[in-house]
Amino acid sequence: MIKNLEINHLKTLKALFEFGSLSRASEHLRISQQAVSSQLKKIRELVGDNLFVRTGHGVAPTNYARLIEPQVYRVLTLLNEIPAPNDVDLKNVHRTLVISATDYTQKIILSELLDELRNHAPKTRLVVTNIESATLTQKMHQGEIDLAFTSEGYVPEGLEAVSLFTEKYLCVTTNKKPSSAGVLSLDELVSYGFIITSPGVGGLKGSADYWFEKQGFQRDVVISVPSFFMAKEYLKKTDAVGFIPSRLLPEKGLSEIFLEKYPPGYEVVAAFHPGARHDPLLNWLIDKLTERFRNQ
Repeated sequence: MIKNLEINHLKTLKALFEFGSLSRASEHLRISQQAVSSQLKKIRELVGDNLFVRTGHGVAPTNYARLIEPQVYRVLTLLNEIPAPNDVDLKNVHRTLVISATDYTQKIILSELLDELRNHAPKTRLVVTNIESATLTQKMHQGEIDLAFTSEGYVPEGLEAVSLFTEKYLCVTTNKKPSSAGVLSLDELVSYGFIITSPGVGGLKGSADYWFEKQGFQRDVVISVPSFFMAKEYLKKTDAVGFIPSRLLPEKGLSEIFLEKYPPGYEVVAAFHPGARHDPLLNWLIDKLTERFRNQ
């Protein structure tokens, strides 16, 4: 095995094979004849052979040079076949794509994308995991997760994110008293128990608590669950109230409570490691998603 042989060395050899002349090889490579001579000297030192000897009309390959000529061409051909990111044919990509997502983004984003993914990248296998929070950056850095769908406020430092769409919360319940009371004030709303969704890390503090506190109110959280789908099921079994993303509603058995004020909306994003910025498959996925949600 020859160590430290560079691509430019192979290109120089190829030009000498083709033109049999240092001057014509330099014209083809668009470098000076002295540069070609220096390259050839360096290659001779690396391989331990003269490679080309002078003749009356230029240079001729040695027996060793003729022996390695097919390999030189083969390596350069393989290098030329390496596609740029925008030229990768996704239909021929063999890959397992790992996506971390909340139940909400699995429903709203992934379920709508499966057919297109199967059509455009049929050899790609998909693994969907529950949303990560504390270890997301580490797992993306280690290549264990390729992409995450989450809200903007839950993207850890060190990752990049592309905004897909803005979501808003609606307040729902099975309790007929607040749902039939017209427009409810926040003072009236916080008199009811709340069911909140806390994906990734369980707790009795939800994303709207800080907003309530800024309005001068504190709500009573009676149940915390890890998914919006389970939140809807618990809401159907109790007289509690809860905020559910608008794209998951309406839901049979739940009635909307109309409020004088609502928590602010939030950005749903696709998060990825900076090292994956030029990943052709991820770029295609994100482009498709931004195009799909652009007008929603």
